[in-house]
Amino acid sequence: MAHQRTQSIPGGSHAVSLKVLRLSRPTLATQTSLPQTDFGNGLDISPQASQACPSADESVSVSFPLTPLLTLPAAFGAAYVGETFACTLCANNEIREADTRSVSGLKVTAELQTPSNRAGTPLELHDADDARDVDGEIAPGATLQRTLRHELKEEGPHVLAATVTYTETLRNDEGGASGGRARSFRKLYQFVSQQLIAVRSKVTERKRGEKDGGRQWILEAQLENVGEASAVLEKVRLKERDGIVGRAMNGDEEREATVLKPQDVEQVMFVLEEQGKLDMIAERVPLAQLSIDWRSAMGERGSLTTGWLASKGR
Repeated sequence: MAHQRTQSIPGGSHAVSLKVLRLSRPTLATQTSLPQTDFGNGLDISPQASQACPSADESVSVSFPLTPLLTLPAAFGAAYVGETFACTLCANNEIREADTRSVSGLKVTAELQTPSNRAGTPLELHDADDARDVDGEIAPGATLQRTLRHELKEEGPHVLAATVTYTETLRNDEGGASGGRARSFRKLYQFVSQQLIAVRSKVTERKRGEKDGGRQWILEAQLENVGEASAVLEKVRLKERDGIVGRAMNGDEEREATVLKPQDVEQVMFVLEEQGKLDMIAERVPLAQLSIDWRSAMGERGSLTTGWLASKGR
């Protein structure tokens, strides 16, 4: 997470610590092989020294940039609207075995603050271990893990607020409880959700005679990859309102998926036709929505549904 803040009640250092890690799929490691040199005098460096996955045969020159090795992201990375944000919350008991304190009743909750909901929306946490309810004592050095998955639907700054509550008990020399208190602290993790696929659309009404039937509109849309990573565009579907029938003008519906590199643009077009008589009193008449499905370079799914695309009423 890019920014982190901690809020806690007074009372000294806590017996429990919290780590929040984003869950991301690994990527293939890349390599740039050095060229073969022949300087002599011991100055030559084998090209294998620059390879992430060197071959057993030193005579084989590997120039392909991708390797079979997987590597985890070194940073938080970008969070995109339409993708599922996943992370794990690890509450660790930092008490040592010789300590006179013990920890019990450990619980972790989380909520997400978005641009449209500053108060925060409670998130559902899933068990990452066998312990579903931890009401008893937590062994020294043990960890309670919870995972969350949430689809990002808004662009802008987000704050993940995680709260840890537990009971800290003091032990006397005989091992009995000599006192205790309920403790809690809260950590805030800030990140920005940004657009990956930007949609620009245009609706044009076709001129038709009265004998040609209902009115028709041409819906044109440009889908641009405005993110920092490539995306595989799988499907672009049209969701018409009642009284409208649409058909795609993009060739074969079963065509192969399109790879959109950063700044790449894909154009789609649909013909919309009126079935019956629509209410055209309003200045703008909603006709349809576009639903876009894509995958990241490592296969993670993403989806986006536009608002209602409209034509001006008469």
